[in-house]
Amino acid sequence: MTELKNDRFLRALMRQPVDRTPVWMMRQAGRYLPEYRATRARAGDFLSLCKNTPLACEVTLQPLERFPLDAAILFSDILTIPDALGLGLYFETGEGPKFRNTIRSAADVAALPKMKAEVDLDYVMNAVSTIRSALNGSVPLIGFSGSPWTLATYMIEGGSSKDFREAKKLMYGQPEVMHQLLDHLADSVIDYLNGQIRAGAQAVQIFDTWGGVLSSWAYQEFSLDYMKKIVAGLTRENDGRRVPVILFTKNGGQWLESIAESGADAVGLDWTTDIGNARARIGDRVALQGNMDPAMLYAPPERIRQEVADILSRYGSGPGHIFNLGHGITPDVDPEHAGAFIRAVTELSPEYHQQD
Repeated sequence: MTELKNDRFLRALMRQPVDRTPVWMMRQAGRYLPEYRATRARAGDFLSLCKNTPLACEVTLQPLERFPLDAAILFSDILTIPDALGLGLYFETGEGPKFRNTIRSAADVAALPKMKAEVDLDYVMNAVSTIRSALNGSVPLIGFSGSPWTLATYMIEGGSSKDFREAKKLMYGQPEVMHQLLDHLADSVIDYLNGQIRAGAQAVQIFDTWGGVLSSWAYQEFSLDYMKKIVAGLTRENDGRRVPVILFTKNGGQWLESIAESGADAVGLDWTTDIGNARARIGDRVALQGNMDPAMLYAPPERIRQEVADILSRYGSGPGHIFNLGHGITPDVDPEHAGAFIRAVTELSPEYHQQD
């Protein structure tokens, strides 16, 4: 086992003392970086890049070569599970992910195979182990998956959606079928994340991108309950260390107390929730991750620094904060602005972690 040289991120997730607030960015390996665009061009397309182990490792490491980040995150996509279940994932330029097959009935759900992640998604496991080896203990590696509800929306709609009409039609019209689908997906996510942990992921995040489109009771029943099942089914210790779990529901601020009771170690916040308010509500139970508006990275560097200072101040002193954006960095952000953001966190946060 390679000794971890920088465990600031893992310690913060466990609400243990750190010397400064750790920072990483959702989608930190991506199109805003010219080196990423060059590597993707070599791969041919996004999905080919995900399935090419050396290139997936290369792009995972690219942001770490530019910025003093405290964690790497596996380069992959949340829709690998539906693809492995036979739905035929593909990407159309300018239109995002699409599926050749959709789930619309009880028969469609019953026909879904039982996934074996280490066989059906072996390219992800290979990427995790390769990246972990390449990091050589410099920073921890984060694995991830989409939440069952989020995966289900894409599988039912056949791609992205503005109103989630088909998914809600199935949820309200045939709730028992939706539950069967979500249960199948929860089992798949457990298998998938445990495979990543065995391959070397040192923390995992569940992306519930579309949980916030649900009503309050529907969120609890059709999204959060299945994430709780996943958390309960995960391997929580590996390599002699605890493997922390982060739950991130976009637009989930009204349910923070319920999310904090899920068994996860940390709750990800989008930019619509005040982090000081979130800490007052749940910060003594879990760590908090977030939560600068990604669009702030369009601002001049001095304004970015002011925003970082404000968020640090709102969270206040002590451990349990992982600085991140409130969602993924957008493709047309100037990398220099991303650098200004990360530099501000590293320079301004130590005063909030001074030990008596």
